[in-house]
Amino acid sequence: MKTRDDIRNIAIIAHVDHGKTTLVNELLKQSDTLDEHVQIEDRAMDTNAIEKERGITILSKNTAVRYGDRQINILDTPGHADFGGEVERIMRMVDGVLLVVDAFEGTMPQTRFVLKKALEQHLTPIVVINKVDRPGARPEEVVDEVLDLFIELGADESQLDFPVVYASAMNGTSSYDPDLDTQEHTMKPVFDTIVKTIPAPIDNSDEPLQFQVALLDYNDFVGRIGIGRVFRGTIKVGDTVSVLKLDGSKKNFRVTKLMGFFGLKREDIEEAKAGDLIAVSGMEEISVGETVTDAQHPEPLPVLRIDEPTLQMTFATNTSPFAGQDGKFVTSRQLEDRLKRELHTDVSLRVEDTDDPGAWTVSGRGELHLSILIETLRREGYELQASRPEVIYRDIDGVNSEPFESVQIDTPDEYTGSIIDTLSQRKAEMQNMESVGNGQTRLTFLAPSRGLIGYSTEFLSITRGYGIMNHTFEKYMPVIKNWNPGRQKGTLVSMNAGKATTYAMMGIESRGTLMIDPGTEVYEGMIVGENSRENDITVNITKGKNLTNVRAAGSDDMAKIKTPDHLTLEESLEFLNDDELCEVTPHFVRLRKKTLNTSAREKEAKKRKRN
Repeated sequence: MKTRDDIRNIAIIAHVDHGKTTLVNELLKQSDTLDEHVQIEDRAMDTNAIEKERGITILSKNTAVRYGDRQINILDTPGHADFGGEVERIMRMVDGVLLVVDAFEGTMPQTRFVLKKALEQHLTPIVVINKVDRPGARPEEVVDEVLDLFIELGADESQLDFPVVYASAMNGTSSYDPDLDTQEHTMKPVFDTIVKTIPAPIDNSDEPLQFQVALLDYNDFVGRIGIGRVFRGTIKVGDTVSVLKLDGSKKNFRVTKLMGFFGLKREDIEEAKAGDLIAVSGMEEISVGETVTDAQHPEPLPVLRIDEPTLQMTFATNTSPFAGQDGKFVTSRQLEDRLKRELHTDVSLRVEDTDDPGAWTVSGRGELHLSILIETLRREGYELQASRPEVIYRDIDGVNSEPFESVQIDTPDEYTGSIIDTLSQRKAEMQNMESVGNGQTRLTFLAPSRGLIGYSTEFLSITRGYGIMNHTFEKYMPVIKNWNPGRQKGTLVSMNAGKATTYAMMGIESRGTLMIDPGTEVYEGMIVGENSRENDITVNITKGKNLTNVRAAGSDDMAKIKTPDHLTLEESLEFLNDDELCEVTPHFVRLRKKTLNTSAREKEAKKRKRN
């Protein structure tokens, strides 16, 4: 069988923060791809501002490097399970994977998640043990852990015989030996292993065209752009081809633009053939998984499966008294158009209308997936309000089921008791507990997803920030009945509008934890703190000090309050209860009650108690 020895197609997969994107940077730098004068910044593949800030990859990126007379097409994938829909589709575009594992942390939950997807596609693996220069690195033990994981996931014999390269992507060094002294400033071992191990694509360019879309991009000038692999045949600019839709229908279109990937750029090309990874425009409504074929030979490829959402929230237009003061886009039409536009590129997202014309049910793969969408919207100038995240229940064989997640925790030994206790209250079942040395314990749980909503803040508090928690979707299981894992404490709610005063806050802070600073503008029904008890308390946070002409020297200078607990966007969403909303604008994140009027809210509470 004829193959194309001039190219290799690989995906780089790993757990979050194990160094995928840094490794791609080094491969770009040390290949024959970029001109000498081109300066490449750190993690150049993370082009999105949120990706750069958080150090995570959200969207898959294509690049291609030149090594000798060969082109190596590389797909940098997200490591977080919330973006697993991207990983799964990418596996169909490549012939092998570079599994990057931290030499200190070893295999982690997302390592298992991404590797499972690769092995299911029978891809050829190469293992890169990264960060070998890290204090406490244990590269040889980690290789054994990786082998155990391969066996556990049912790898075949050829996959178990994986080559290993030891590297420090941060320093641009690698070698075939775990000994740190053998590291040299070169990525040659990685390149050579790719060329030698990863199979070259089959060259069937003379057969009828088959190109499958695995990723989507969107451009205001050319509309939707389908990114994928040519599995068979040749495609040229100007060709008339057929798109075989997911619903079984067929549409013809003319290829107006073809783009190939090279270095950090997309370049216009005139034609592509079997084995190439390309971007195609000209199809207005193309979707992930659809096949572009020769008009005379419409043969579809197997449809790509996309993981279904497990979590949903209600997004609505901002109705608070401060609505429209901060954002550029505040109407329901603007918000709806933007959410529908997000569907052009994010196939794991669902947006559905509700009975309320200004609200939509938005479903995604997890809290991170949805919170990053909200963060993106606020940075673009949108105002909205979001409800508490809820899991999506499913009927499976007549049984009402809910999503469960595999949770892995690395923590100092002294906190294990508290973690086991708090997670068991959230209906988690401990599956494993092992000491990993240096006073650290690794705990593994199976937990209902709704029990994990809001847990990360409590977890950081329990472990004083020293614990690491990772969780990935495992499976749907029967619903746990008669259990509501909502927040245990009540809130401090402002009873009027105005500016919060230090004087009022000093009187209130004994009741709980405040979340705003003195001088903050508040409105009736806005949440200003967390009560130390279960019930909500209405407070007058704008109360001023009665002015008299009697003053003790320096008494006003002594007025001090504890530092308020400012919540991030994610913490605010986790904090919410069913009767609360998170108001999000470009510069503010506020918590509020759904019913702002104090007396109306009290009537509702009495009615709920009676029922």
